[in-house]
Amino acid sequence: MILNYIWISLILLAVVFGLVQAICFGQTDIFSEILNSTFANAKTGFELSLGLTGVLSLWMGIMKIGEKAGAVNTLGKGVAPFFTRIFPEIPKNHPVFGTMTMNFAANMLGLDNAATPMGLKAMGELQELNKDKTKASNAMIMFVVLGASGLTLIPTTIMAYRAQLGAANPADVFLPILIATYVATLVGLLCVCIAQKIKLTDMVVLGTLIGLTALVGLIIWGATQLSPSALATVSAAVAAILLLGVICWFVIQAMVQKINVYDAFIDGAKGGFQVAIGIIPYLIAILVAVGMFRACGAMDLLEKGIAWLFGVCGINPDLAGAVPTALMKPLSGGGARGLMLEAMTTHGADSLVGRLCCILQGTTDTTFYVLAVYFGSVNIKDTRHAVACCLLADLAGAVAAFALAPIFFG
Repeated sequence: MILNYIWISLILLAVVFGLVQAICFGQTDIFSEILNSTFANAKTGFELSLGLTGVLSLWMGIMKIGEKAGAVNTLGKGVAPFFTRIFPEIPKNHPVFGTMTMNFAANMLGLDNAATPMGLKAMGELQELNKDKTKASNAMIMFVVLGASGLTLIPTTIMAYRAQLGAANPADVFLPILIATYVATLVGLLCVCIAQKIKLTDMVVLGTLIGLTALVGLIIWGATQLSPSALATVSAAVAAILLLGVICWFVIQAMVQKINVYDAFIDGAKGGFQVAIGIIPYLIAILVAVGMFRACGAMDLLEKGIAWLFGVCGINPDLAGAVPTALMKPLSGGGARGLMLEAMTTHGADSLVGRLCCILQGTTDTTFYVLAVYFGSVNIKDTRHAVACCLLADLAGAVAAFALAPIFFG
């Protein structure tokens, strides 16, 4: 519903702004520019969607290998001591831990479309444990907030988009996304823990948070010691090692379990094409609306206004072009993706604004979409403190993204 209003608003504002341009400033060709933008962006949306087919098929195939080999369950056992403390309502060794782990793993690998079915299955299992079937349980809220904060280890889709748009090094946003998404997840986790009075002083919880925070802090410190070119090289190398490491881990464990690795990959990869085809109309719709909004001059005016405000506040005005993406992200993943693609197309995939938009896109998930789909799937009416915790995580992630982009790419 929110995306419906956003889409209508962008189109109507483009037409109204075009009328103002034509009547007040005599720019009668503005309507031709707006119309031409619809054709150009429809073509771009189609080409980008098809370009994602290979990447989605690859990683959905890899995830299927990991699922059949039990690698995801192995990961679940590793995080069990931590999970049992932040999900105290769930009985130990309950199957929902494995489902949630698969959901988080898919999110970490940037496979949003693979994560959603697992997340919905987890919500169904959590609903079975829920005593009040119309009110969100503490475990549901923790799961949804962690999902909405979107901890991303490997931003697969974003790297694919950057490659499609000609980025010299599509993986150079890997480290800043990792840091920003961790900040968002940490803030979301802390907010829920405080609201639910979960003991943050527990040795396992405290030790895990301190260890992860220290690791991220070390990454930030290391980033500040390197030149932008060296940092881009290191970021790309780390991304490559992790990507290959995950693939090797899944394949080797599948071999040990005597799984037909090839058949498992084919089984999972078949879904990649269907997913890519399925997003074509959504991507075209939002790109056309955003393109119209920019073609009429409204987007440029908005960015100039924000740049002026940034200048007054002592903030780099070059970052203003990413503000629309930051504002759109909690409301619509498709809208934010469209703005990210539009920013990279307009400013360049390797521009500061283009990279910042990529970081913002990879930092958190779409809050209101996650809330609507996950809670709606189990008919939850009262979401309690879930919305507030999710929005605080969004804010923290956005602030981190704006702080990191100049450090890595300024």
